[in-house]
Amino acid sequence: MFDVPQIISILCGAVLMGALLSVASLRIMGILQQEGYATRNLLKWYFYRGNMHHRKMMLLALILALMSALFSVCFSFLGYEYANLMSGIPVLGVFAVYFVADKKYALKVPLKYTTRAVRLIVAHTVVCVLFTAGFLFGLAAIANLANVSWIYLLRFVPVAVMPLLTPFTLALANTVMKAYEIPHLKGYIRRATRALDASGCVKVGITGSFGKTSVKRIAAHILGTKYKVLATPASYNTPVGIAKCVGETPPDCDIFLAEMGARRVGEIAELCNMVKPAVGVVTGVCAQHVETFGSLENIYHEKGELARRAKRVILGETAAGMREDAAHEGTDFAAEDVELTEDGVSFTLRVGERRARVQTELLGRHAAQDIALAAALCTELKMSFEEIVAAIPSVKPVPHRLEKSVSGGVVILDDAYNSNALGAKDAVEALKCFGGRKFVVTPGLVELGELEESANSEIGASFVGLDRIILVGESRVLALRTGYLSAGGAAENVTVVPTLHRAEELLAAELQEGDAVLFLNDLPDKYVP
Repeated sequence: MFDVPQIISILCGAVLMGALLSVASLRIMGILQQEGYATRNLLKWYFYRGNMHHRKMMLLALILALMSALFSVCFSFLGYEYANLMSGIPVLGVFAVYFVADKKYALKVPLKYTTRAVRLIVAHTVVCVLFTAGFLFGLAAIANLANVSWIYLLRFVPVAVMPLLTPFTLALANTVMKAYEIPHLKGYIRRATRALDASGCVKVGITGSFGKTSVKRIAAHILGTKYKVLATPASYNTPVGIAKCVGETPPDCDIFLAEMGARRVGEIAELCNMVKPAVGVVTGVCAQHVETFGSLENIYHEKGELARRAKRVILGETAAGMREDAAHEGTDFAAEDVELTEDGVSFTLRVGERRARVQTELLGRHAAQDIALAAALCTELKMSFEEIVAAIPSVKPVPHRLEKSVSGGVVILDDAYNSNALGAKDAVEALKCFGGRKFVVTPGLVELGELEESANSEIGASFVGLDRIILVGESRVLALRTGYLSAGGAAENVTVVPTLHRAEELLAAELQEGDAVLFLNDLPDKYVP
């Protein structure tokens, strides 16, 4: 049915189209990576009502179909074979325009080209090439059998539908690759677990709905003045993240601090089986990730797994109810008489019966609690009260956790990583300590399930007293606005914009020297239209 030149031309077209589709899918792959390579979550995101990427793929498919049909008709005088060949010319141009336009809307968390991601890109490219080749051979066969001139002329136009199939081709490639990836990752984690088991270091697990990274960083700094400390970097808080930090040889350190994150029941137990912490810290519990946990009770029970597993545990204020399940509660502590200023926080640190007035450049009421938690942990690890107090003034802010900077006389408070109601209220309280006009830019909180509306409404109420409220998004910010207005806020102070880029344009036009602006929470890419 097909001669050699036809087969070669179809295969070349399939390879070109497959490669272009794979590149066009890198944004979708970035979301898949952020979702822990969970195919179901990817498809849920893609087909969420109003997803702009879905619309862009539909537009791309439509333009490809129209341009291919137009070129086929315009060059029909050359004969069907040449007209079909010419219909492929606009494909490169359309994709080039798409890539340039899409580059303006880069993911806030870019795709990390890990070895797993590269393997998936290759697998997805192969799937796209095979699908496209099958489609092209099928269309050519139909045209040959029909023997109708216009069908033969436009036989390759329907291949333009391929962009609409990219979430499915990526899901298929991801599913196929899991046959290799899951055993590979399990082996990687087992080797890291053996390395930890072989190490004589003291293992510490730190979990909670909020403050994990901050407490870990503060504790690492204080402990580092006396011990050799290894702490999981950034927000590496999964088995794979911990395995990357540890490697396959016993870590050369006195103390290993492992941040432990969870979004589903059973994940803290998995991390405890890996690290086997002698000491645990539960910073606190709130409704963060209730969307994936199912209920606040599930979150509380899951975070409490560390309290049940560790030999000694330090409990934050909102985790105090875990005392009954804890094997042994650690050192008593408190942050008393907290005073907030635009230069930082001062408070009385109490550890056991010892007290001292301390000052830190960290901002927000929660900073005092984080330092007190870290101080209690350091006491468990045999640091003296005097050593702990001496190290606190040199503690530096954690990036994107109410991090202060000044630009052009404007104070910028970057709390973009914050995603819990308690921290959001503390950040607003910290903003109110500054002189001049006070701005807040926020899309609100997500992943709170049925509690999302009430939590955002309460945060909106806390905005009363600020000079300017810029809400980013559409439906998700309605509760913020309603809460603000219900609490007595002025409607003229509120502006709702579709994107962070538009919010930044407003700020550029309105901010003056002496003003302060708080960037409160930054939506994960999957929540951005």
